[in-house]
Amino acid sequence: MADRGTSGEGTGVAGGGALVICVGQVVTDHTFRVDEVEPPPSKTTARSYAMSVGGLSANAAIAVARLGGRAVFWGRVGRDEAGEELKHALEAEGVDAGGLIMAEGARTPLSAVIVDKVGERSIVTYRGERLPSDPSGLPLDRLSEAGCVLCDPRWPEAAALAFARAREIGVPSAMDAEKSEERLLRQLVPLTDHAIFAKTGLSIFAPGVPPEEGLARALQAGPLKLAAVTLGEKGTLWLAPGMEAPARRPAFPVDATNTTGAGDVFHGAFALAIAEKQGMEEALRFASAAGALRARDGKTPDRAALEELLAGETDRPSIRVRRKA
Repeated sequence: MADRGTSGEGTGVAGGGALVICVGQVVTDHTFRVDEVEPPPSKTTARSYAMSVGGLSANAAIAVARLGGRAVFWGRVGRDEAGEELKHALEAEGVDAGGLIMAEGARTPLSAVIVDKVGERSIVTYRGERLPSDPSGLPLDRLSEAGCVLCDPRWPEAAALAFARAREIGVPSAMDAEKSEERLLRQLVPLTDHAIFAKTGLSIFAPGVPPEEGLARALQAGPLKLAAVTLGEKGTLWLAPGMEAPARRPAFPVDATNTTGAGDVFHGAFALAIAEKQGMEEALRFASAAGALRARDGKTPDRAALEELLAGETDRPSIRVRRKA
């Protein structure tokens, strides 16, 4: 089992690099490439098929490893064939999967990913069965080694525990605030230092208001250092304490072939940048480049490819966005 569009050879740096602990979702992705996604009822012939590691924080952990960091993943699978394959696949990518809980009698999550000819995707996810919610068995003592902790909302009990402990000991944290239940986003966003929303996640967290106002509400929810929302080709809108108005980090112009996992890679790269003590704007630029390369190539980039893209971009400041009075 390999990451989408890759050979499956691990490229993580085992002995060096900043450490990022990623907590949350891992699934087996079954990816079908088609010419068109037809509305039902329909039958469609796939042009290609691949099975790979998927999931928000799992993809982020792979991104950390490929970009030269040290990645640790904590998540849940069943003690079944699919769970074993996911553990081995993460380890092959250089990710420390020692915190992966393999539950007896549980079923491992999976997704069907349909990618059309222009790289847009539709995903159907099965979140598994009988996966344990109790995170008390996680090796929380390892948090003191980390430069950043990244959590998604798919294992909320673990995210809440990791965020609380990280804040207690002064370790930076980031959240992949993806589409989820409103109550979970409202619970978890105040606990993190950097909340980076998907567009749908922000609309759930702050319904009925423009993104600029949604980001302001997120900052007000807790002692956050950043609230941001990724907007695809429109870039990333972000707001930090002390800013009068949000800024927009422009997207890197690329021809997308597969947008699946681009947001996950963005989050992993951002967490690594924070762990490396990059500045906020620098971290957002670093993450934007990683996400763009993933969308362009359908695979997670290594550090050399990322640095090449960054070097080729002309210096341009973030665009300030004025809120309407």
